[in-house]
Amino acid sequence: MSIQLYNTLTRKKEPFIPLEEGKVKMYVCGPTVYNYIHIGNARPAIVFDTVRRYLEYRGFDVNFVSNFTDVDDKLIKAAKELGEDVPTIADRFIDAYFEDVSALGCHTADVHPRVTENMDIIIEFIETLINKGHAYESHGDVYYRTRSFNEYGKLSHQSIDDLKSGARIEVGEKKEDALDFALWKAAKEGEIYWESPWGKGRPGWHIECSAMARKYLGDTIDIHAGGQDLTFPHHENEIAQSEALTGKLFSRYWMHNGYINIDNEKMSKSLGNFVLVHDIIKHYDPQVLRFFMLAVHYRNPINYSEELLENAGSGLERLKTSYQNIKHRLQSSNNLTENDQQWLEKIDHYHNEFINEMDDDFNTANGISVLFELSKQANYYLREKNTSEKVLHAFMDEFKSLFEVLGLKLESEELLDEDIEELIQKRNQARKDRDFALADAIRDQLKEMNIILEDTPQGIRWRRG
Repeated sequence: MSIQLYNTLTRKKEPFIPLEEGKVKMYVCGPTVYNYIHIGNARPAIVFDTVRRYLEYRGFDVNFVSNFTDVDDKLIKAAKELGEDVPTIADRFIDAYFEDVSALGCHTADVHPRVTENMDIIIEFIETLINKGHAYESHGDVYYRTRSFNEYGKLSHQSIDDLKSGARIEVGEKKEDALDFALWKAAKEGEIYWESPWGKGRPGWHIECSAMARKYLGDTIDIHAGGQDLTFPHHENEIAQSEALTGKLFSRYWMHNGYINIDNEKMSKSLGNFVLVHDIIKHYDPQVLRFFMLAVHYRNPINYSEELLENAGSGLERLKTSYQNIKHRLQSSNNLTENDQQWLEKIDHYHNEFINEMDDDFNTANGISVLFELSKQANYYLREKNTSEKVLHAFMDEFKSLFEVLGLKLESEELLDEDIEELIQKRNQARKDRDFALADAIRDQLKEMNIILEDTPQGIRWRRG
């Protein structure tokens, strides 16, 4: 079975066939960097990092580009409020973005282009649109002539007449048509600006991604992705700009993740229920937030609450405990047992089931269900009187492989320091010597150091309290 991908453009699942065999050109709209990212920003970061990981797992060479909007109305407003300049704010929150998404297990993109570093290609793009009759200058602003693109509305599946009924001309705008949108904005007094053929100003939001996607990936890309809220107008406008310029299909597949609700209410600043990743990961393991996001199919809405996040943490911990139990059992296993082949076939079955689920529009929710089934089989196997290293290693390898695809970690990266290791060894020796008073005293001492010991049939395990 080939990978089936739901294409927003056609509103159906299609076989994923890239332009060039074995290679994928993928562009994901990144954040406007005027603040810490919220969980709405985190969802596409996690989802499309996982899509990239899975494509690579299936043998594709993925060229992954995700931009930063580092000049925008929101950045200008933040600069005024904080008494700082736009570049300083942008730099600060780009650093914060990398810190947060790294904690969430996301790889960096192959390229993270910034608008301010690509002004020349943006201006050139706009000039070409003007020359082709798709854009016009008006009092220092430049607008895209929306009706000049006959297929406008094909992504959001809206007709030009329906769109016109909701369009209006804002105060200060001098458009030919209410549907037209800004490609270049003349700078107001005191605002950051760049020189252009139309005077001092800065780009509109939509043109940035069209220009940068073309620069780094070419006229036609394989996958363009982002949050559902970007479908219209942002992605619709990208299509109009790019295809009017090149005369070619801009993106073969469009992917959009669903919305996030907070305690069953739509997340919005007006409701005061904005939740920043920066704050969540102070209190919760960021891996739990990733697991929580992936436990729902990317196109479905997610309801966020602390209770649901804690439930996700319990589920993730069960999987990790299963892996640790297998790992500890290795210490007392035989080389071979007579039913090895039967268990190896079961492991292979769940491996194939995981691929089948992920091939069906990257269904991480069902993929995680397969992981729980694998965990259940591992627990059954550990009840066997005799276990073999071969089967245990096969279970471990499968856990590692599938966790890696999902961007999850099976083990803490923190190591016990030498003093704690020494105390654990002393406690082990005390137990062997039947000095249970000393063993209990060491357990209590470790507990004070936030190290909790657990005596299991597979041996002594520890965790941080």
